Amino acid sequence: MFQKLEDVEKKYDELTEKISNPEIIADQNGWREYMKEHSELEPIVEKYREYKKMQKSMEDAKEMLEDPELKELAETEIQDIKEKLPKLEEEIKVLLIPKDKDDDKSVICEIRGGAGGEEAALFAGTLFRMYSMYAERKHWKLEILNENATELGGYKEISFMITGKGAYSRLKFESGVHRVQRVPDTEASGRIHTSTATVAVLPVVEDVEIEINPADIKMEVFRSSGAGGQHINKTSSAVRLIHEPTGIVVECQTERSQFQNKDNAMKMLKTKLYDMEKQKQDSEITNARRSQVGNGDRSEKIRTYNYPQGRITDHRIGLSIYQMEDFLNGNLDEMIDSLITADRAEKLKGNDEE
Repeated sequence: MFQKLEDVEKKYDELTEKISNPEIIADQNGWREYMKEHSELEPIVEKYREYKKMQKSMEDAKEMLEDPELKELAETEIQDIKEKLPKLEEEIKVLLIPKDKDDDKSVICEIRGGAGGEEAALFAGTLFRMYSMYAERKHWKLEILNENATELGGYKEISFMITGKGAYSRLKFESGVHRVQRVPDTEASGRIHTSTATVAVLPVVEDVEIEINPADIKMEVFRSSGAGGQHINKTSSAVRLIHEPTGIVVECQTERSQFQNKDNAMKMLKTKLYDMEKQKQDSEITNARRSQVGNGDRSEKIRTYNYPQGRITDHRIGLSIYQMEDFLNGNLDEMIDSLITADRAEKLKGNDEE
């Protein structure tokens, strides 16, 4: 670890010189890249320098032990440093975990009703409301991109973009199958039904990150429609894009303008293609070492919402929360913080093994 820290400090010093170089400053794009890398390394270097300073204080205090007048003061300082050093080492280890380069990005979320018919569609609506309220708590902007609503107020599927710094870092662990156990409003006998909905959370990508050959895209236009197929727009403003090499299909119909729908559909397509490549890379990495939280299969059941018991259980980390109403009203931080902590622990364990 300490050799790695020495290398990081050396790199940081080199970058400090570069970002002060007038020739590099003149190239704004290059300068911004160096500044970004410099700011990412800065917290690690600051902690490492604090650690080295503390080690030096320990050496000085040990020398003071030989002086009878300073011995008591030295012993107190040594004890104080011994208590602080392990905590500082742990903080440095956490900072050395490679950061997910997508963490600061906004996200595109897709929720689809799974097994359970109309009840699954209603549950998809419940999840959409939950994430909407969480986004509101975080002061993030939410924009619906595409929706296929049912007459009872649920969704066969809904796609939406949440714009805000760090949205992906907080929501990325929501991808997977969510299961609900409750008595549906449509159930006369009061029997508990089990239904599912799938959630996919994808980082929004910039144009520079992925290029698409226009010849690979087939575009179709159609009329926007609401629940039950009722037309809500008499013009063909809705857009469907088909990426022929991969077979990926995206639709957007929430805007009145065909141009705006096409623009949003392109964002969705680029995000899906980027995610496909990211999943491929993650699979290659996890063949060697699998993080149980960070790289779960999206077809995996990750969470159960048990209404009779008022319990939400995340199966990946075995955490149960007994505050159903509060949770569904967007108070997700306790669960999300626990998932982030578990993921960090897995990565720390992986770093120690290496």
